[in-house]
Amino acid sequence: MEALDNKCPACGAKIEFNPKNQKWDCEYCGSKFTLEEMKKYDNASSDKANDNKSQEKKLSNLDIYTCKNCGAEIMADDTTTATFCVYCGSTTILKDKIMDGIAPSKIIPFKNVKDDAVKAFKNLSKGRILMPKLFNNQKNIEKIVGVYIPFWAYDLKASGTIDFNVIDTTMWSDYDYRYTKTDTYLCKRDSSMEFDRILVDGSSRFDDDLMDSIEPYNFKDLVDYNHAYLSGFLAEKYDIDSNTAIKRANERAMNTAIDKTKATVNHKSVMVGNNNLNITKLSDYYILLPVWMVNVKYMDKNYTFAMNGQTGEIVGNIPLSIMKTVIISIILFVITTIILFFILRGVL
Repeated sequence: MEALDNKCPACGAKIEFNPKNQKWDCEYCGSKFTLEEMKKYDNASSDKANDNKSQEKKLSNLDIYTCKNCGAEIMADDTTTATFCVYCGSTTILKDKIMDGIAPSKIIPFKNVKDDAVKAFKNLSKGRILMPKLFNNQKNIEKIVGVYIPFWAYDLKASGTIDFNVIDTTMWSDYDYRYTKTDTYLCKRDSSMEFDRILVDGSSRFDDDLMDSIEPYNFKDLVDYNHAYLSGFLAEKYDIDSNTAIKRANERAMNTAIDKTKATVNHKSVMVGNNNLNITKLSDYYILLPVWMVNVKYMDKNYTFAMNGQTGEIVGNIPLSIMKTVIISIILFVITTIILFFILRGVL
């Protein structure tokens, strides 16, 4: 297999994908190319083995960067270099080649550029006076990188029956007594529903709640995978296979199916009884989704901030600065003490 180079058809320089115009821009000669034009000059390929009939698609040669500190593996073409680990911030990065591997079937290209991610990160910290200074450090802000995160997407079907235990309570009173009547009965529901592309991230290094929080993605932008979209970005290798990830997809489908079916029982007190729903997999897809992310280490703990590279949704927890908290607490205590002193002095 040939290595991926993504060179400019006009001048031969390295060329990167521009999320703003969805084209490949050459910063050396100013040329701009569409995907079809890149394919025409053999500078973009989805790999001949990339057909929709098989999940066993193969990747061409890619650079792989391995972190000696946390073991993370990041893929990139030769237009992109990794100088630090996007997960732990370590600068101990080793470069190697990955000769092949299973390729994604689909990809949503980046829609937002780095400046959008930097602005969102700065806005996230506005008005937080107790935020550690480290989070406004320009060096950390510059570490924001675009990463294609591996996801498994499942089309699932839930079908079967659910029993609900329903309790109706009626209360009334007369001049002498208060009465309560409780009716308990069984409500059965047949349920059948289908789910399209339930997402489960395929990387163990990402917190599931974090990845859930930046959803949803708009699947209208989903296109066939092409290595040219990786130019200028990094791509995570999945380390959770489809057979493992589907357990979480089934759980999400089951919870939603129960909630939707329960909503059809028009009573105040409804409890799930026997659940005979079955989840069936209709199909699965290995796809790459765009995420802007930065990892900031504070007090020996990593804080990850992630922004949906398509919609701009950003999530992340900012800790409180211990030093700032102590200082402000002391100042407030002193001010309160002085105010109380003058109030009591005036009273006396």
